Amino acid sequence: MTPLLELRDVRAAYGKITVLHGVSLSVAAGQVVALLGPNGAGKTTTLKVAAGTHRAESGRLLLGGRDMTGANPRDLARAGVCLIPEGRGVFPNLSVRDNLLMMTFTGRSREQIEEIAFARFPILAKRANQAAGSMSGGEQQMLALARGLATDPAVLLLDELSMGLAPLVVARLYEQVAEIAQQGVAVLVVEQFAAAVLGIADHAAVLVRGRVERQGAPDSELRAELSALYLGSST
Repeated sequence: MTPLLELRDVRAAYGKITVLHGVSLSVAAGQVVALLGPNGAGKTTTLKVAAGTHRAESGRLLLGGRDMTGANPRDLARAGVCLIPEGRGVFPNLSVRDNLLMMTFTGRSREQIEEIAFARFPILAKRANQAAGSMSGGEQQMLALARGLATDPAVLLLDELSMGLAPLVVARLYEQVAEIAQQGVAVLVVEQFAAAVLGIADHAAVLVRGRVERQGAPDSELRAELSALYLGSST
C-alpha cells in the first residue's frame, strides 16, 4: 500500500547546524504513527519539513507517491496536509464561532464547518460564543483540531498534543485522534512522552539527535527500550 506521507532520507538544518540526519518515515491512510524522542531530537523539524514550513537540505517528501519535495506550505495544504503546531494556535480574543469562521477559506460554509466541529466536539457548541482564550487548555486543543478538520485533511500532523494538559484530557483527545484515523486520515503525532500516544499508535519511531534509532510496532519490546534510547520516561 502506497503511504499517504513519506519522508525519504531527509536532512535538515538551521544555518550551519544540522538537526535531521537522514530521517525516513512513512504513514499510510488510517494509520497513526507516533514520533517519539527527547527535546531537541528534531521531532518538530520533521513535522515542519512534512508541512513545507522548513525546507530540507536533501531527501524527498512524497504524498500519495507524488514527489512534493520543495513544495511550499500552501501547495501542501491544498494537497491535504494539515499541521496543528505546538501551542494550539487558536485566536484567544476571538470566540469559538469566529475561530471556526476563519476556516471558510477552505470553501466550506460556516454552517458546514460548525456542523463538523460541534459533532466531533459537542463542548465547543456550548462554548460557541465564548472567547477561545478563556476556555481550558483541553477545550482549546479541541478547537485547534476542529479547525484542522475543517480542511478535510488527508494527512494530519500533530505536535505535542499533550502539552500542558491533564492525563485524562490527553487520553480523551487521543481517542478522538484514533477516530479521525479510522476515517482514512494518515496521522503523524510528535510526542515527548510515550505513554500519551502509544495506546492508539499503530507504529512508533524514536528520534534521537536527528536520527531514527528504532521504529516498529508499539509493543512491549519497544516500550522497554525507550528509556535506553533517550533520556526520558516511557511511563
